[in-house]
Amino acid sequence: MDTKLIIPNDKKIHFIGIGGCSMSGLAQILSANGYMVTGSDMKESAFTRQLEQKGIPVTFGHDEKNVHGAGLVVYTAAIKPYNPEYAYAAAHEIPMLERSKLLGLISSHYERVACISGCHGKTTITSMLALIMQHSEEDCTVHVGGMVDFLSGGVKIGTNDAFITEACEYVRSFLTLHPTHILVNNIDDDHLDCYRDINDIFDTFVEFIQKMDENGILLLNQSDTLAYRLKDYAPCRIVTYNDGPSSDWYLESPEFNELGCGSGTVVCRGQKLGTLELTVPGLHNLRNALAATAFAFEVFGVDVKTSISALKDYRLAGRRFELVGERDGVRVFHDYAHHPSEISACLEAASLVPHHKLWVVFQCNSYTRARTLKDKYAQCFGNADEVLMPDIYPGRDTDTQGIHARDVVAAINSNSCSCMYIPTFQGIKDYLLKNWKPGDIVMTLGSGDINKQQMIFFKD
Repeated sequence: MDTKLIIPNDKKIHFIGIGGCSMSGLAQILSANGYMVTGSDMKESAFTRQLEQKGIPVTFGHDEKNVHGAGLVVYTAAIKPYNPEYAYAAAHEIPMLERSKLLGLISSHYERVACISGCHGKTTITSMLALIMQHSEEDCTVHVGGMVDFLSGGVKIGTNDAFITEACEYVRSFLTLHPTHILVNNIDDDHLDCYRDINDIFDTFVEFIQKMDENGILLLNQSDTLAYRLKDYAPCRIVTYNDGPSSDWYLESPEFNELGCGSGTVVCRGQKLGTLELTVPGLHNLRNALAATAFAFEVFGVDVKTSISALKDYRLAGRRFELVGERDGVRVFHDYAHHPSEISACLEAASLVPHHKLWVVFQCNSYTRARTLKDKYAQCFGNADEVLMPDIYPGRDTDTQGIHARDVVAAINSNSCSCMYIPTFQGIKDYLLKNWKPGDIVMTLGSGDINKQQMIFFKD
């Protein structure tokens, strides 16, 4: 990869918000290619510690002096124009790139660009694929949108001509990429703050897959109606998975052990190729593993036995069915699930884990989601025994859009299970301590700051 086409190599590239998973990965890719890289963020994290271990200096707090001497400034969509570093760069005409555009620019310098897309499951599938490739002879560069233990972060720097990346549909950012092969796991009505409706989302996926040429491979989840519809617009060869014998790839006789971890026979075009066994729970993760296995074989020629062997050691990426801790004989798990489809899949997996009572603490991230998805939230908690919901986390929203957590609570109560509005996490903690019993489990769900707030459950 010749990223020296971006800027002269005698000037530093500065990342505003370098502690983000994607940003830290991109910084490492550029650093590995000989660039001087610096960054700033508001606080220390596992990602910033990893950067510092790799010799990339990170400053905590934002100050215009951090940008002095930069030849390029990279920023995330969360950075506002009034950020002092952004404002300085703009005022002094320093070249600037939004994160997704840099990712797209980097992808353009690889011969093979494998993109894992879909509204749900792409981080898990990408990290599973990264583990498979680590066990293969392909030394690919990998960019994942989450914390992955075996990568000690979200990036793997490879030496060959292949780049594997998570391709996110939010604000259409995946359109900056230069894909040669694409997997689409599903298409759903998420991110309605930046899309008009589900048809707008589908049309954007059509635009994305049409960036490939006739030599590409498009893997489609046949069990997802909208993803499978993309076959009518594909410019390349199509491979399908997940929908039983009608798909090119499917799992025969899936089973689950006493911990909810799945296994099943991998079948490709009628041929049984081995038994896939996972140590993570849920049918959705078993299907994610099938997707990664199929993609590795179809795109990179990785033998299925290699994938099966690699995935036996797979652990979920950070904030995916993560055991946070235990108190009073109650185990507390956290999952990033925030869309009703994700919540439903996560709680189906949780129901397979031995327990007496399944408590759910759900923090809705954004008033937009609460308003547009309220009726779907009402239906997705059927596997829970009791749901507790605090105030809505505003996310990127600037107003309440006339929706309150009480409205979502009322919808859940009317349609799927008992749900209680408790405004604060301190109040939720007090309620749980009085009511949970040994052998219960708690699932905390959401993409806001619930993963941080829930730590109060373990403090006296």
